[in-house]
Order: sequence, then structure tokens, then C-alpha cells
Amino acid sequence: MKRWFTVFQYFKTGHAPNFRVEQQTHFTTSIKDLNNTNAIKTSKYNVFTFLPLNLFEQFQRIANAYFLILLLLQLIPAISSLSWFTTVVPLVLVLSVTAAKDATDDIVSINIASNKNTCIPSSFCPSLLPVPPLPFPEGEVRCEPPNNRLDRFTGTLNNAGQKYSLDNNRILLRGCTLRNTDWCFGLVLFGGPETKLMKNCGKTTFKRTSVDRLMNVLVLCIFGFLAVMCTILAIGNRIWEQRWGSDFTAFLPREDGVNASFSAFLTFWSYIIILNTVVPISLYVSMEVIRLGNSFYIDWDRNMYHAHSDTPAEARTTTLNEELGQIKYIFSDKTGTLTQNIMTFNKCSINGKSYGEKHSTVHNKLITVDWSFNPLADQRFSFHDHSLVEAVKLESPEVHTFFRLLSLCHTVMAEEKREGELLYQAQSPDEGALVTAARNFGFVFRSRTPESVTVVEMGKQRCYDLLAILDFNNVRKRMSVIVRSPEGKLCLYCKGADTIIYERLHQSCSKLMDITTEHLNEYAGEGLRTLALACKDLDEKYFKEWQQRHHVASTALEDREQKLDLLYEEIEKDLMLLGATAIEDKLQDGVPQTIEQLSQADIKIWVLTGDKQVSSCVQSAVLTPDPPQAYALDGSMELLFLRVACLCKTVICCRVTPLQKAQVVELVKKYKQAVTLAIGDGANDVSMIKAAHIGVGISGQEGMQAVLSSDYSFAQFRYLERLLLVHGRWSYLRMCKFLSYFFYKNFTFTFVHLWYAFFCGFSAQTVYDEWFITLYNLVYTALPVLGMSLFDQDVNDMWSFQHPKLYVPGQLNQYFSKTAFFKCALHSVYSSVVLFFIPYAAMYDTVRSDGKDIADYQSFALLTQTCLVFTVCIQLGLDMSYWTAVNQLFVWGSLTMYFAVTFAMYSNGMYLAAPASFPFIGTARNSLNQPNVWLTILLTSILCVLPVVAYRFLLIQLRPTINNKVMFKVRQAKAAPLPPKRRAKIRRSSTRRSGYAFSHAQGYGDLVTSTRFLRRPAIVPSSGFTLLGRTTGFSPMGRSAGYSPTGHAQNNRPRDVEATSLQMYSTAQTLGL
Repeated sequence: MKRWFTVFQYFKTGHAPNFRVEQQTHFTTSIKDLNNTNAIKTSKYNVFTFLPLNLFEQFQRIANAYFLILLLLQLIPAISSLSWFTTVVPLVLVLSVTAAKDATDDIVSINIASNKNTCIPSSFCPSLLPVPPLPFPEGEVRCEPPNNRLDRFTGTLNNAGQKYSLDNNRILLRGCTLRNTDWCFGLVLFGGPETKLMKNCGKTTFKRTSVDRLMNVLVLCIFGFLAVMCTILAIGNRIWEQRWGSDFTAFLPREDGVNASFSAFLTFWSYIIILNTVVPISLYVSMEVIRLGNSFYIDWDRNMYHAHSDTPAEARTTTLNEELGQIKYIFSDKTGTLTQNIMTFNKCSINGKSYGEKHSTVHNKLITVDWSFNPLADQRFSFHDHSLVEAVKLESPEVHTFFRLLSLCHTVMAEEKREGELLYQAQSPDEGALVTAARNFGFVFRSRTPESVTVVEMGKQRCYDLLAILDFNNVRKRMSVIVRSPEGKLCLYCKGADTIIYERLHQSCSKLMDITTEHLNEYAGEGLRTLALACKDLDEKYFKEWQQRHHVASTALEDREQKLDLLYEEIEKDLMLLGATAIEDKLQDGVPQTIEQLSQADIKIWVLTGDKQVSSCVQSAVLTPDPPQAYALDGSMELLFLRVACLCKTVICCRVTPLQKAQVVELVKKYKQAVTLAIGDGANDVSMIKAAHIGVGISGQEGMQAVLSSDYSFAQFRYLERLLLVHGRWSYLRMCKFLSYFFYKNFTFTFVHLWYAFFCGFSAQTVYDEWFITLYNLVYTALPVLGMSLFDQDVNDMWSFQHPKLYVPGQLNQYFSKTAFFKCALHSVYSSVVLFFIPYAAMYDTVRSDGKDIADYQSFALLTQTCLVFTVCIQLGLDMSYWTAVNQLFVWGSLTMYFAVTFAMYSNGMYLAAPASFPFIGTARNSLNQPNVWLTILLTSILCVLPVVAYRFLLIQLRPTINNKVMFKVRQAKAAPLPPKRRAKIRRSSTRRSGYAFSHAQGYGDLVTSTRFLRRPAIVPSSGFTLLGRTTGFSPMGRSAGYSPTGHAQNNRPRDVEATSLQMYSTAQTLGL
């Protein structure tokens, strides 16, 4: 169909006039019903739809729907023993809190979308000058339909008889910023909701914690138990009505048509209403508040703030905090995650001779090469083998070809602000290191255009025609360029993984290949990242024919990538080997100590990397050299692979693709009942991060893709130790204590009704005052348990690092499980028995000190509920390990609130205002001034908690846990000024680094052959360009809003050794993919 597209010209600075003009030109496309507006809408609600849509969403939750059903049942007078407000008040409060949160989030989305929809384009300037005609006659665009794939686009543009290829490197996505560009022409293909950015704004996969999954099972069990309990009470009512019910009809006559069976049916639903507190409505809301609070602790932690990059830790999700305390498997990328991703050219092999790290020393110091012969050299570049410089000066043809390849075969962009001051912007740090090495050895990459590359070779400037770039990807693992020298010679230069290059070498290179392989093994054994280099002369006639077929394949709409790969395979053969490079990538600070600590916490660490096996083992600091065995993953052997891998202390998976990383994570999740965590820093780690239970992104040198896909993010791998051993363990411990206590206090509250049923003829009469039932979870007991869940800790962070084994109980689900839930239920049954029968016995035929009778229902109800409030507060005190001023305020404030509200509601004034709602007139002042009442409260509270104290005492004496032992040490060490120092066990102090020097991201070959990256060679950068990678708000002191690291160490924990690598185990298995 015909569709109007916007074709615009954009002029910013330079020779073109400073205005933007726009005209409408139509292009044809096969896509139907395309969007005709660029407006976006990210909100879910508007003023009219908010209330119905939000309520509909909230009532899709089982708990909310359950309480709505209870509310409807309470509106039936025949079965309701409670007033409507006992359910309405909690339900409305919960719905209101959730609705307020949803409304706030939606308002933020509306404001963001409004700003985007109403902003003036940076290129917009209304008709300052007459609109010149654009050089676009009627043309045709054929492309794929709108989709959410940000890394891929396929299309062609037919214009003026010419056919142009459209791919991902030739489109500008919504949300991108155009920089360093003086002018351009643009064609709008998709707008508004059809853009790739908006297509990616759908719902993300919701991750649930193991606690959530356990809660779902327990809630279903509670519902089943509630139904059984109500059935038993209904049967009891039928039996009681048949035997004794007729004796009471004189003053309690039955309604017409109500017999014993029908009474039992009504009683069943009445008890469903009364016992509904066994599933508290505030449970899920309280859990979300606790998770939110613990997420703030991660955001505010200065010990996880990286001052150098001004990067704080960030909890990007608030629903997974307790899962951090149960991690069993960590899957880590290597380059940029364990290492700094700052590459240094270290060694090389050229024509069978190895160069680098020669031990010519003066006063035991390596002599650095003097670069004074090269005025364009980077003086920060350090190299110590003078023989390589001599070979360059002697014009060795093999050495010159070697460095010529490094200066030509890349997609690096050069920026020269002043004469001789070059700044390279590389796709990956590897390429930057190789081009910098070539620069210092006399082959200086100076500039490039889409059709040429300018290189200064030993002081002479030479311009090579850039005819084709055969770009890198994860499957090819190599890149090539085809250039024409100033003399007219055609040549293909190729670099890539040694195994890939070796398969494409000419047979005459076999001897040189053997020598180079020895050098590569030596480099990999030192942990260096290696690449093989090769070249090939091309025939002019053959290349022209190949170039024509390449153009046809690059403009194909179907199977474009496969067709191009076949052409690349065809021309990249019979190569001549030049040599190999070795790049050093140092470990990040604290990586060995972090790995050791996590291993002591019984966390298994698997390193998934694309590097060679030997390089990965040495550099990652988790394995010894010369591992005894290696296994490869195969689809038919995945279970065997997993069994063998799980027997290993540490696992290295080598030569893996991004998809294989995710498959390894899925394999462990499928067969092992364990919580997994994946950590990485690049786009090749995104699939692994999304596959794991917890995804952690490191903001490093390879962009923000991993961070944007993660659940948690920070700047350095060493912060993972604090995230798990401190924040994760505390969050899990707090959540488990919250759930145990929450179920205890509600089960105890509910079971008292069960015992009272035997004394009221199973008539569904409540024990407590209706207002107490309403306010028990919302006011009287809400804040103390919330304070415990936000501030409690068994030991502080220093002791958590000193004893990593404290992390193990979380992995074993020892703090909260089905067994722990069953114990909690038994404890509640016991407490409810004491809470009912002790006050019952104490009030039976009891009189006041003045002789007046207080053995009435209202006095008994007040005594029972007061005993309950004291008991649950004392139990909270026993469960809490760490008291703060806030905890004290919440506990004593809740008790004060209870008595203040009780005396207010039981006063004469409230009774006169609403006699039906406040019938307990004078009960509080008549009962709570009697000594026997307070003695009963004291006795009941002691009897409720006494078994708990005795059980815990015996458990500590007979079978102490790791927590008990450490807490005992803490008490012993209180007199000491500081906790004991950690000991870092370092078995090797030598520096060994990493192997395959290529980024996993798709290459930028197509980008550099276009004109979009070009900029005028002005000294001052164009508007919007940020010098030296600094961003707005950059502070050289590393400060940012809300963070003041001055006076605070990056990690308060003592570190005895700052090593760059660690040999952790004497024996280990290595798994290779």
C-alpha cells in the first residue's frame, strides 16, 4: 500500500545553513495498517478507567478475591457474626495502599510520555528560509514488519534505479541521540508504538522467589485446613442442636424452616468469616513493604559505591531480596566481570619468533622501550622487548605486514583534536589495544572514511581503499578487511580465534602453525588473550565478481546473513599465517578474596567464558594450572555433564556462546533444586542474566546492556560478596522471621475461637470485641513486626564476612520451610490453649475486690485479648536479635496504642455515640484495675513463651547451630575494640591473565563504511559531544548525589593481601564447551 513517510534534512553546524526543513514524500511498503502518529502511550489508566481497571487487577489476586467473598458473606445476616467493618476496613486499606502505588507509577509514566510527545525536535526550526527540494523522487522501501529486535533490521531502499541495503547499522532507533554529525538525510519508517523501543516496553518476565513459591503452597494448605476446621465446627453445631438445642428455644427460638442440618450449613459459613484471620489480608502488603525497605539498604550502601566511576549499587527490582540469601550457584562471565577489561598489548609471535617481556634489566627493573623515534606514539604504552623495535626499524617485511594488519583490520574510530594527539574509540578494548600497539611500533592509524583508511607507516602517510569489511560475530569469531594499497595491490587481512584461523590457512603454513601454536599455548598458560593473524593477496578479476555477488546478498530480504556467511567462507581461505597477539587483562581488585569467601559460604562458582580453556582457568583465579580432565557439553549428555560438573569444586565452561551460557544456567535450574545467580557486564551476558533466578549486571567497559537486563547492578565484582553475605543473608533472615512470627500471631489469634466454640454451642460467637478483630493486624501488631523485618540482624556485617558459613542455612531453607511452618502451627495451638483456658479459669466465678461480679463475657474477652497482645509482643522480643530505638518505639508504642484505643472505645462517650458498635461500656476501667487480672496476664504470657525459651536453651546446649556459635563469639568479643580480622589465604602471588581477544557483540563493519559517523575535522567537538567519556555531573572526586565516600573506605573489611589472582584448590575439574 502507499504510505506517507516523513523525509527530512537535518543541518546542525558546518557549511550547511542552520535550519531543518521538512516535506512529505511517499514511499511504498508492503506493511498494512501502519501507525500514522509518533505519539506514545505508556500509561495503563486514565481518570475514568483507573478505579475499575485497578480494582479488577487487584481482585485477580487470590487473597484479595478471598476477602471480597468474605465481605459479601458478612452482608448476609443469617450467617454473619461480625460487623461488616471488620473486613471492609482492612480490605479497603490494603486496596488503597496498592492503588496509591499503582497511581504514582502511572502518573510518572504519563509525565514521561507527555514530555516525549510534546518536546520540540532538536532539528526543528520553522521555515526560516525557503524549503529547498530534497533529492528524493518517488521510491520504494521494503522492510520487515515492526518488531522488538533491537539488534536486527532487514530492508532495502530502491531509489532512482539504485538498490541500497538497509540493516541495523543504517537505522536510528527511537531514544538514540545523534552526535558528531553536521548534516544528514532521514527517512522515518516506523513511529510511535511501532518503534522498536516501544515494542520492547511490554511486560517483563516476573521472577518469583523460593519463599513466594513456598508461600503459595502453604496458603493453599491453610485454605484446606480452614475448610476442614469449619466443617468440624459445623458438624459440632449439628450435634449440639440435635441434643441440646431444643432446651434453649424458650428464649432463643429458631427461625421457621431452620433445622439442625440447615443450622450446621449456616454455621460453616459463619466460621469461615470468623476464622478468616488464619490468612491475614495484610500479609502480602507487609512482605512488599519489607522488600522495598531492604532494597533501599542496597541502594544506600556506601561500601558498595565505586568512587572512581561514580557508580552506586542499585536494586533494580524489589521482589527478590530474600533470594539473595539462598544462592547456591553463581554463573560468571570472565572478561570485564572478573577482570578489569582494560587491555594491554603484552606479547606477540611474528613469523615463528616470540616477542615481549624480555628480562634485560637495570637495577632489577625492566627497561621500557623508548618511543622517541615515533612522534605519534602513545607515551603511556609500555613494552620491554627492544628486539621487536629493532625488527621494525630494520624493515623486516613480516613484522611490517604484521603491524600493517593491526592498523587496518579493525573498526576503530580516530579522533584528533590537536596535531599528533589521537584518541581511539574502539568497539572493544581488545581492538583499542591492538591499534595502539601498531601505532607505537610505527604504523599509526590516523583516520578513516567509508571508503578509505589513512595510516602513517614509519613516518609516511598512506591511504588504503577500504573495499569490504567482513565483520565479526559470535559464529564467525573472526573479522577481515579487503583493501587496495596505494600501489594498487589487493589484499585481505584477517584476525580471529586461532582455531578458526587455522582451519583456513594454506597448507604451506603447517610448520609455522606448529611454532605459533606453541607460542599461543605459552601465552594462554600465562592468562593472556590471544588472536591469530593471517593475510591473503586477491586476484582483481575474482574480487570484482565476488563483490557483485556480495552486493546482491547484502540487499536480499530473506536469508541475508546466511548468504553473506557463505561468501565470507568462500574468500577467507588459503590464508597465509603472520603470527599471533597476546593481550593482558588484569583482574579486578578483590576478586580472589571474594571468590574464596563465596566458596567458603558453600557457593559453587561456574565461569562461563568465550576464552580458551587454559587462559580461562589461569586468569579467573579459581583453578590450578594443568587441570586433570576436561569435558564438553553435548545435547545427549546434558545430565551426565551436570552430574560431573556438580562434583567439581569449580567449573570453567570455555568457548561458550551467549546462547550456551543461558543453556547451562537453564540446565542447572532444571535438574537442581537450587537458587542460581548470573553476573556479567556485556551484551553477550544478557541471556544468561535473564535465565538465572537472580541477574546481576556490572557497569563496565562494554555498555549498559547487562545492567538494563539485571535485577541488581554495581561497578565491581567484589561487591557481590557484600550483596550476598550481608544484604542477601539479612534479607532472607528477616523475611523468614517475619513469616514465622506473622503466622504465629495470627494462628494464635484464630485458634482461640476454636476452643471457645466448645463453650458457646458452636454458635459462631466471637471471643474478642469486633473492633479488636479489626485493629489487631492493622494497628496493634503491625509496626513491631515491621520493625523487626527491617532492622533485625543476628550479627553485623563484619562478623558475616569473618564467618561465611553463616550463609549456609539459607541455602538449606533452615529458617523457614514446611517443617518450620508446622512447628509454628503447633506453637500457636499451644499458645491459644493457654490464652483461652487460663483466663477462662481465672475469670470463672470471680468477683472484684469490692465484691462485684466480673465473670462476664465482656470482661473475659478483654482479658483474653490483652493477654494475646502481651504474649505476641514478648514473643517478638524473643525472636528479635538486634534492638534499635525504632524497634523499642514500635513495641512500646503499639502497647500504648492498644490501651489508649481500648479505653477510648470502651468509654461512655463512644457508647452513647453508637451503642450498637461500642457495647463494651466501662469494661476496661472495671477489669484492668484488678490485681488478679494483671496476675492472670502475667501468668498467661509466661506460660505461652516458657516452652519456647526452654526449647531454644536446650537446642543451644545440645545441638548448637553456626548462628549460635558465632553469636556466642560476638558476646565474648564485645569487650574487644574490633571484631577479628579476616584472613585472605593466598597460595600464589604471580599475575596471570586471560585468552580470546574479541568482544561477543556484533561488529561495526557496516557502520564504518557509511557516512553517519563522519564529523568535520574541527578541534572543538560539536554540540552534545562529551569530552573523554565524561558525563554530565562527573566529579573528579567521585562524589554523586546522596553519596559522600570521603572518609569511608570502599570496604570496611580488613584485607591483608591485595593479590591479582588466586589458586583456590589443589585439584579441580575443568569443563569445556
